[in-house]
Amino acid sequence: MTNKLTLSCEFFPPKTEKGIANLRNVRQQLAPLKSEFYSVTFGAGGSTQDNTFDAIIDIQNDSAATGIDAAPHLSCIGSSVDSIRTLINDYKSHGIDRLVALRGDLPSGMRDPGDFRYANELIDFIRKESGDHYTIEVAAYPEVHPQAISAEADLENFKRKVDSGADSALTQYFYNIDSYRYFIDRCQAKGIDIPIIPGIMPINNIVQLARFSDGCGAEIPRWLRKRLDDFGDDMESLQAFTLDFLTDFTQKLIDADAPGLHFYTMNRTDPTLTICQRLGLIS
Repeated sequence: MTNKLTLSCEFFPPKTEKGIANLRNVRQQLAPLKSEFYSVTFGAGGSTQDNTFDAIIDIQNDSAATGIDAAPHLSCIGSSVDSIRTLINDYKSHGIDRLVALRGDLPSGMRDPGDFRYANELIDFIRKESGDHYTIEVAAYPEVHPQAISAEADLENFKRKVDSGADSALTQYFYNIDSYRYFIDRCQAKGIDIPIIPGIMPINNIVQLARFSDGCGAEIPRWLRKRLDDFGDDMESLQAFTLDFLTDFTQKLIDADAPGLHFYTMNRTDPTLTICQRLGLIS
């Protein structure tokens, strides 16, 4: 590797007291990873805004002791100029200096996308309002955004986000290492030089993963889907296989000089913790 590998973890905002307690426990157990930041997702159309804010402030309150930044997701779909201005000012007042700026999904039944149509417009606004206060992460799609009219159009959209002031990118999860390598090559040919950090999704629930993948355009290779189907109800063997697969996959990303690893934890410690232990990424 040419650069120091950074680690980060993503959580979804808990809705109950039990969920809040579980997330605190998960964060404590993942602390040995020395993550650069913990991000918290933002529901379609801002549907989890309050829960996201509370979870982020909880992480931020621990940051002095843990050294781990809090990074809230911001979605422009369904948001107004005033609501985004209020949020970024509130986060700034709590000492938060990192954001994940996304277009987001339009919730079912919502026809008005709000004051921002695309993530680059949101980034432009954040930069105008806050200058360089925030480190801004954006999304990248090695296997092409499912709503893009073409791979080239998707790459141009990504470049617009970079030109608007994005500092680094987190990819949609994928299970084909060649898609990441090829995407990096195409970005470099376009003059895109920000760090592009691969996202790693655990395989805990096949049905749920298939639903996620169908919605976001992340391919589960046919051989892998068939192999997962073979295990049926044998969860112990399934978990052993997926842990071996993800450990090997993560090592290949490291060997490909990925600048970091972003784990979609699903508010669980495994397989993130075990993968990092196996690969010697925990100090």
